[in-house]
Amino acid sequence: MKVLVSPMSLEEAIECIKGGADIIDVKNPAEGSLGANFPHVIKEVSELVKKNGKEVSATIGDMEFKPGTASLAALGAAFSGADYVKVGLYGVRSEREVYEMMKEVVRAVKDFDEGKKVVAAAYGDYTRIRSVSPFDIPEASYKAGADGIMVDTAIKDGKDIFSFMKFEELERFIEEAHKRGMFCAIAGSLKWEHIEILKKLNPDIIGVRTMVCESGRNSSIKAELVEKLTQALR
Repeated sequence: MKVLVSPMSLEEAIECIKGGADIIDVKNPAEGSLGANFPHVIKEVSELVKKNGKEVSATIGDMEFKPGTASLAALGAAFSGADYVKVGLYGVRSEREVYEMMKEVVRAVKDFDEGKKVVAAAYGDYTRIRSVSPFDIPEASYKAGADGIMVDTAIKDGKDIFSFMKFEELERFIEEAHKRGMFCAIAGSLKWEHIEILKKLNPDIIGVRTMVCESGRNSSIKAELVEKLTQALR
């Protein structure tokens, strides 16, 4: 199980590296759950992270159903140095739209660099934002050529992913990815008390921010908390 941590800045990325995170995920929480950061930030973080033998992911935003906009943003993230490009399917309403969106994103990224990985991200609290169900994305993402799928929470109000999806549902979501040869990531306001549940679920990647921040999502990431998490998952 890889640990993905989401810094907002180069300084926070350094803390993630010191703490032993496997994947450094560049995002901008000010613009939403999967808010996009600036290309120059992705580039700066990527250059630092890769010198330390780590991988970089970048979010392109909580996207409306705009395949052209999404594919252009995804290409920008890939060009800026992201190894993983994550697409938040926020305004996507159906399996057909998932396919159409992800097909164009995958083409844009893979035409630039076949080694880059594309991830389709759904939201466990999809009913609150009238978005597509997490269970409508595995087959469509697979057909579109995506490398992985993930689930997060859209609204950051203290409710975690387990408030919206049962253990069995998350287990099924992971299985749907694996049987199609894709990897699976679980995020969504994960907490320390979820460690044992996460070990049982055993997704390929867990994504965190608040959990390793000093005092809440908008405070600073601390290396000692990242290290505590990586140690706890061993």
